[in-house]
Amino acid sequence: MSKETPLLPERDTREAALFFVVCALCFLAALAALSARATYDAAASWTAEVQGQVTVRLIDADRRGADEARDLVAAVEGVKQARILSSEEIETLLAPSFGAGGLPAGLPLPLIVAVETEPGQRRLAPDLQRRLTEAGIEARVDAHETWAGDVRRALGVVRLVALSTVALLGATAVAVIAFATHAALLARRDIVEVLHLSGASDRFISRLFERRFWVLGLKAGAVGALFSLAAAALAMSMASSSSSRTGLLPRLSLDPVDLLILIATPIIAALAARIAARVTVIRSLKGPL
Repeated sequence: MSKETPLLPERDTREAALFFVVCALCFLAALAALSARATYDAAASWTAEVQGQVTVRLIDADRRGADEARDLVAAVEGVKQARILSSEEIETLLAPSFGAGGLPAGLPLPLIVAVETEPGQRRLAPDLQRRLTEAGIEARVDAHETWAGDVRRALGVVRLVALSTVALLGATAVAVIAFATHAALLARRDIVEVLHLSGASDRFISRLFERRFWVLGLKAGAVGALFSLAAAALAMSMASSSSSRTGLLPRLSLDPVDLLILIATPIIAALAARIAARVTVIRSLKGPL
């Protein structure tokens, strides 16, 4: 029994360029989604650490004045803990500014009181500043919540840009596939006309192209996702080999959610290709090719 000849050729060299474009778009979309999630997780982790933290920097105070300021701050309602940072801790904080060689000899170190507030105490910094001023202690109170708010606002912009990028890449992929489907339909006009004369419905003809571009989108999406996985693995390797000063930078983790993004990429690409092919073929068959 001879093998059945498909109505559409199994391979078409003209679709190689389409495969490459869809693969590249899927790679960029998956990488943008992974980067956006890594940035969000890094910022969320950092803001969670600094929430409820207040720094009191004493000006022209000695150790006795620092103890007095610490005791005053610790007695304020809403303060969970207050302690004076050691010289080693202050040097660690200043190390990114002065480099790994250490602080210059003779540099006076500031006296800093690290304050941890109770949950929900977001307006405690002005009260601490007022009480220190009334006690005659010259100090500057900085609430880390202020910086966390700036990070959250920047995070919102990053998420918006990432989502817009993914949406734009998806729309571009659909448009490219639609154009390629119409071109393929024009190239096989004779086959379509014969099928029409044979009584084939528009839906039957549409399914031929849907299956073809479904497979193409699935394969191209899978390849793009694999390249995204390789890029993520490379980024993780470079991050793990770098110094601890990159702690605030986003790092890819490839946890189950990241893997779900990679798995969903070829499926979404295949669905987009199938829908684009269906709409394009149906519209083309109802009007002049």
